[in-house]
Parts: sequence; C-alpha cells; structure tokens
Amino acid sequence: MNLGNGRPRAVVFDLGGVLLDWNPRYLYRKLFEDDAEMDWFLDEVCTMEWHHAHDLGVAPEETVPPLIEAHPRYAEFIRAWTERSEEMVGGPIKESVEILRELKDAAVPVYALTNMETWTYPGRRERYPFLGWFDGTVVSGFEGVAKPDPRVFELLLDRFGLSAASTLFIDDSSRNVAAARGVGIQAIEFESPAELRRRLVAAGLLNTDDR
Repeated sequence: MNLGNGRPRAVVFDLGGVLLDWNPRYLYRKLFEDDAEMDWFLDEVCTMEWHHAHDLGVAPEETVPPLIEAHPRYAEFIRAWTERSEEMVGGPIKESVEILRELKDAAVPVYALTNMETWTYPGRRERYPFLGWFDGTVVSGFEGVAKPDPRVFELLLDRFGLSAASTLFIDDSSRNVAAARGVGIQAIEFESPAELRRRLVAAGLLNTDDR
C-alpha cells in the first residue's frame, strides 16, 4: 500500500463502524415484527439525513416533535431513536480495539474524530474505557460541525497541532475518507480489522508480529 505521503506520524480513528459496532437495526429489530417495515421506517422516517442534525449538536427536543407530527403512527419508534440510543451499539469491535492498543503501545499518537451526539458520548466514554486512550478527541455534536464537512478535519488538525500530510485517518464511510483526502490527510476506508491491520503494517505503523 502506498498512502502517498510517507509514513504517518499520527492515526485518527472514527468510532462508529470502526471501534464501536453501531447499527440502528440492533434497536429496531426489537420494536418491529416486520423487517420490511423496519427498513422502510429507517429509509423514510428516522433517516440518516434526519439524524445528522444530532451529530451537529441539535437536541432531540427540536428534531423529534416535527417528525412525530409528520408520522404520528410511529411516535413511539421515533422517540426510541434518542431515548434508547445505547441499544443501537452492539459493543466494541474487539479486533479493532486491539489494534488501537498496539498503536498506543508502540507510542504512535492516536486521536478520535467522531460524528456523535452530545448526550450519548459522555456515557459511552464511561462504558467503554478504550475511548479514554486517545491523545485527543473531536466529537461533532460539541463542535457544531460534522464529517464530511472539511472544516471538522481542519479543526482536528489545528486543535492538536497535526500535519495533514503525516496524519492517517480511518473511517468506514467512503464520503468521509474522500473529505479527509480533500484536505490533504492520508485516509483509508475501514473494511475489516484484518484488512486494517494489514494496511497499518504496510504503512510501517505496526509490526507483523504485533499481537
């Protein structure tokens, strides 16, 4: 693998989909008896576009009532998005957390850049100790700007004094990866822990015998 800018000096992790197994279906499979209706609800009602406001710091008190007004039949399900949000987390992706630990043990500076709500991040940081391993974390909800907006990447670089060319960003979203590359950051799209390990070895950040 050639990332194009030499060996990275710092690694930035996305959280959901890379270190935490986040999927709204973990919650909504408990609420819907019919998968097709669940899929329709997530595609047409509680959409990722609607949820993006939460990543920008907008409170549920502002986002939930208008959606219930538009879809009163699904009021209970809409409220569940924010009231039962922890049930969307399946737990840590253990192999990815192990990679994070190995990078820490190798004295590689590690950071987190996550799109996450202000009301969920503090509890998750307590629930999952590895979220405290980072040398710095940027949480979109507290900043009012979220991926893939280039400004959140620039904020990360400025806040922690990172050079874009020597920073490697890992995210499961191709849009976010493209946005990071757009500001000069080295970036790879997360596919699996095994593939991530291979690419970090190729980048010179992990040894093949790091386990």
